[in-house]
Amino acid sequence: MSAVVWVCVGLAGGVGAVLRFVVDRAVARRAASAFPAGTLVVNLSGAAVLGLMSGLVLPAEVTLLAGTALVGSYTTFSTWMLETHRLAEERQFRTAAANIIAGIVLGLAATELGRWVAGAL
Repeated sequence: MSAVVWVCVGLAGGVGAVLRFVVDRAVARRAASAFPAGTLVVNLSGAAVLGLMSGLVLPAEVTLLAGTALVGSYTTFSTWMLETHRLAEERQFRTAAANIIAGIVLGLAATELGRWVAGAL
């Protein structure tokens, strides 16, 4: 792998991380609740984009840069789990369970939606 590819991975990863922060904060500000809506929106939109990419069958280089670097740094499993753990610690068990269920069920639906859109193109 060339140095250019590594630099592009670093840049795309940085862009994804900044986008994640911006989207999460914008959604969280509007939602203003204990439910971590910002992280959910980030992860669902990322799942939809990855579904779209997999449905388009892109070249390996594009998948590496866009999928792994950009979308991989945009979405976040660790924050999702940390927020769920925090909710459980605060004894908000229903909200914690809703976060897990929504993340999984809606994440699968978002991925399938992305694949469906790719098939329609």
